Amino acid sequence: MSSSTVALADADKKLTQFRNCRVLRNHRLVEDDVWVRGGKIIDPEKVFFDEKRQADVQIDCGGSIVAPGFIDLQINGGYGVDFSFDVETVQEGVLKVAKGLLAHGVTSFCPTLVTSPPETYHAVLPRIPRTAGGQHGATVLGCHVEGPFINTDKKGAHPPECIKEFEQGMATVREVYGSMDNVQIITLAPEKAGAAEVIQELSNNGITVSVGHSMANLSDGENAVHHGARLITHLFNAMLPFHHRDPGLVGLLTTDNIPRDALVYFGIISDGVHTHPAALRIAYKTHPSGLILVTDAISAMGLAEGRHRIGQMEIEIRSGRAYVAGTNTLCGSIAPMDECIRFFKKASNCSIEYALEAASLHPARCIGIEKRKGTLDYGADADFVLLNDELSVQSTWIAGECVYRANGVDSNAL
Repeated sequence: MSSSTVALADADKKLTQFRNCRVLRNHRLVEDDVWVRGGKIIDPEKVFFDEKRQADVQIDCGGSIVAPGFIDLQINGGYGVDFSFDVETVQEGVLKVAKGLLAHGVTSFCPTLVTSPPETYHAVLPRIPRTAGGQHGATVLGCHVEGPFINTDKKGAHPPECIKEFEQGMATVREVYGSMDNVQIITLAPEKAGAAEVIQELSNNGITVSVGHSMANLSDGENAVHHGARLITHLFNAMLPFHHRDPGLVGLLTTDNIPRDALVYFGIISDGVHTHPAALRIAYKTHPSGLILVTDAISAMGLAEGRHRIGQMEIEIRSGRAYVAGTNTLCGSIAPMDECIRFFKKASNCSIEYALEAASLHPARCIGIEKRKGTLDYGADADFVLLNDELSVQSTWIAGECVYRANGVDSNAL
């Protein structure tokens, strides 16, 4: 047996106890310890009574909050990287973003591709496989493909010349994307001809279908949910505004004309730019169980003001906002997830527990991974973040190993 194999075996046996902390479990912060072994959260009672063991390592959390690692279902890039444009270097780009996200408590994410030509999908999608996280960066859960089957009238920052129709249904989808093995979420406009059948087949194949960049009325949205759609892309943005006679896709938050067991989730950008605080409060109070915080961050996240790229278009950062260059059209956020959480909590006046679960448990449930991600239940992956009472990230952990520590945080404690 090699020395590296022995080291891995020893790591799997190592029992670590995180103490002096407030743990987010069952929607509450409770004073408890977190026990980790083999990259998983474990039940300490079984260790005490069955194995008669004590912890090999004790870590004093200094009274910090311990919450599940954050999950970002919609992020176009960051730190100068654009997943849709930097085709030849996309693997290195994903790694750079994955590493940068650790400082913001994000332990898993879906790299997002905006509307692009077929050759871009064919080149990029095979190069972004699902990848376990670690010291190198956050876990890649699969790609979010936002477009090109969207409505030109609600294109936002998406290039209109690349927008497609479902001319031959799923055959067109396969032709445009190529292999969909690495795809987790697809955003499409449900009012397009042939959309219902496509939604049904994608859902049957384990892909989460999200409705967005759309002129859909409520009936179109309900039909999409009946065929398997379970998510709304960046609520309020790039869709018909709420109207009392036909509330459009926003009406999916309260409709009673969908299957009783169909919980509709919605991503929402709480960066202080894309969604007014009053709109955040309406969404939160109307349908709290479906709310998911997403960044919709672009390549300019983490960069200075000036011109950058998003997909096929040039964008401009002015006064802390991202616009299509030369226009006043918003094209993505430059706020990281921890900032979105803090802004959302302040705007909605929700509990700390809820704000944290909106960025962890809710996205995990949406894509069906809540048994292993977005939770600190026994048996889940030991992906978590330590925060102070202001919800600033102190340290980030993946599979029970520290992958980021904030400046000034005592490394002997954390």
